[in-house]
Amino acid sequence: MESISTRRSEGRMTEHHLYPEIPLLAAARRTDPPTSHAAAARAPVSEHCRRILDALASGPAGQSGIAERTGLTVAQVSKRLPDLRRDGLIERDGETRSASGGREARYRRLM
Repeated sequence: MESISTRRSEGRMTEHHLYPEIPLLAAARRTDPPTSHAAAARAPVSEHCRRILDALASGPAGQSGIAERTGLTVAQVSKRLPDLRRDGLIERDGETRSASGGREARYRRLM
């Protein structure tokens, strides 16, 4: 499996596997000890990110809809969406109504 590493502006290293298509979101800061970098390098693909991408494969949804499809909490979903957007795996696709009647952003999978 081929991979590349990139450094984000806040110092986090992100390793992107070229296969499979879903990136490994390693979370080690430049100031972390070597053991943290080693653990991040061995980290499995984020299960939450994989579940969110699987949920969006069936069509666009808002945070609450994604949470419903995945069994994750809305907080867990909202924490992962910025990473998935930054990595170009999802994008905003308008707005939808949440179960509580409010408006929320709707997301769709790009790949």
